[in-house]
Amino acid sequence: MSATDQTLEFQTEAKQLLHLMIHSLYTRKDIFLRELISNASDALDRLRYESLTRHELLDGNDKFEIRLDVDRTARTLTISDTGIGMSREEVIAHIGTIARSGTAELRRKLQEAGSAEDVAGWIGQFGVGFYSAFMVADRVKLVTRRAGETEATEWESAGEGTYSIKETEKAERGTAITLYFKKPDPENGIEDYTDQWRISSIVKQHSDFVSYPIIAKRERTPGEKDSKEVVVEDTVLNSMKPIWKRSPAEVKKEEYDEFYKHLSHDWTEPLKTIHFKAEGTFEYDALLYVPSKAPYDLFYAESEAGLRLFAKRVMIMEKCEELLPHYLRFMKGVIDAADLPLNISRQRLQQDHHIGLIRKRLTRKILDTFQELFDKEHDQFLKMWGEFGRAIKEGAGTDFENREKILALSLFQSSLDAEKPTTLKDYVGRMKPEQEQIFYLTGESRSVIENSPHLEAFKEKGYEVLYLVDPVDEFVLQHLTEFEGKKLKSAGKGSVELGTEQEKQTAETELKGKQEEFKPLMDFLQKELDEYVKQVRLSTRLTTSPACLVVDEHDYSPMLERVLQQAKSGGPRQKRVLELNPRHPLVSRMQQRHGADAADSVLRDAAELVFGLALLAEGSELPDPVRFSRAATEVLGKVV
Repeated sequence: MSATDQTLEFQTEAKQLLHLMIHSLYTRKDIFLRELISNASDALDRLRYESLTRHELLDGNDKFEIRLDVDRTARTLTISDTGIGMSREEVIAHIGTIARSGTAELRRKLQEAGSAEDVAGWIGQFGVGFYSAFMVADRVKLVTRRAGETEATEWESAGEGTYSIKETEKAERGTAITLYFKKPDPENGIEDYTDQWRISSIVKQHSDFVSYPIIAKRERTPGEKDSKEVVVEDTVLNSMKPIWKRSPAEVKKEEYDEFYKHLSHDWTEPLKTIHFKAEGTFEYDALLYVPSKAPYDLFYAESEAGLRLFAKRVMIMEKCEELLPHYLRFMKGVIDAADLPLNISRQRLQQDHHIGLIRKRLTRKILDTFQELFDKEHDQFLKMWGEFGRAIKEGAGTDFENREKILALSLFQSSLDAEKPTTLKDYVGRMKPEQEQIFYLTGESRSVIENSPHLEAFKEKGYEVLYLVDPVDEFVLQHLTEFEGKKLKSAGKGSVELGTEQEKQTAETELKGKQEEFKPLMDFLQKELDEYVKQVRLSTRLTTSPACLVVDEHDYSPMLERVLQQAKSGGPRQKRVLELNPRHPLVSRMQQRHGADAADSVLRDAAELVFGLALLAEGSELPDPVRFSRAATEVLGKVV
């Protein structure tokens, strides 16, 4: 064995995927060909794009094609392309492992998968379509040579945990994948894939729209006189007409779905398809898809997104982020503009006013489609919102031109119905006659917010409160202060006044009467808790709990403070306002003990308990759990 010959093990996640692929993943095995053709098409796209600025990559060979060569005697099929190819390092990175950014998420998905169908819903997102070859093949060999290089690499595996890799020779750039087929087994979905008619039908069904010729050898008899003579000739199996160039009336749903799977490597059907042609001074064709499932990296900072950008049917950018705002990064699709130069740089692209016009039009079209789903196919809208709502809401804080449209679509949990989210418009329509503000509370989950002491007065008076549980809600609130003339008000910030004017006046009078009575206790608590508390006051928002912690109107919410603290740079620690419920027996008893003996040692421990219980009730962590535990032990030891 030469120094370059190696036998390596698959990454753990790759082994698990191979096992699923081989044993249980699909009853329809023929999709392997779609995946391998799709990969070949991507390789050709990448070469065409790179060769716009590096003409030497073509090396005199300007053929862009995919070939399917069958050997019925050896029972093999070779799928070859004249695309970008791979270096040895790229083969190890792309075939032997799974993208590092998705490894942890993939492991979690594999552990959670309840069935093969569950895996099928997300497996394409991790770029592992190549492994589908092992559904039908006992052995797979790959030979590849990267454009611009002279060395080639051979990779081979039987899908049993290891693969071999070595240097080899290849006359031209590109990749050739040879599948050594298993014996036909119709009962388990394995057909005879060396049959030329079967291969042709699979290509027609799944890959007809691929924009490069898919060529196969086909036998035919030339005529009656010499009918015994068999002629073998190259035949193009696909129409090669880009689906986005066709009229929507001519395209069947199945064709749209197949192109989406080819484009996105997602093996599930899209939730919605948007296909239109923009005409006027600047023309382009657009074919967009709303996926059924959110990608695993939707909220990863390093994730890449963007639509494929074509000019006159030639791909000039695989992921053009400039075509859509960031909050629509989950959209998939193709834009083909007639008036863009083929060698446009990313910098020039960002400055091109045509791209700005396309971005504006696409955003408006997508949001109008979402509104149409909301109005006419609400169940589908709810599915879409469940997958992408967190991302879409980002637009309320970044896309001021379309903010009203985004807010009209945005759904929020509320105290009204645990199962059915609400829009801001519907909330406003249900507001009480005397209510002037839209009330909300942020928190990590519905259960935490529902049990928060901050909502006690709201529940007692029957006021609906929005439960903002998504981290993005905190960001949106920085830019959203009112809706339809109603100001947004946090139930956990500042002071709260509820009810009619008469009820508010009565509550204020009662509070002033208690103020003098409880002032000594409040001064004591302020002194004891000065490290954490900037003010102690009596509360109008509590009915059953002894105390709660609130922040001033313009301070961070506890949830946002925790998010900032968890960030690498950390965040400020705020002093809070401790509100006491003067009607609660615990607070009343503390006031009595303080009046009888201001030096009572139990009071110091009780102060720690009241503060700690207020933190726990809102879902925050104790600053000093040991100190809290000691105080609880001391108090319990004296009263039990």
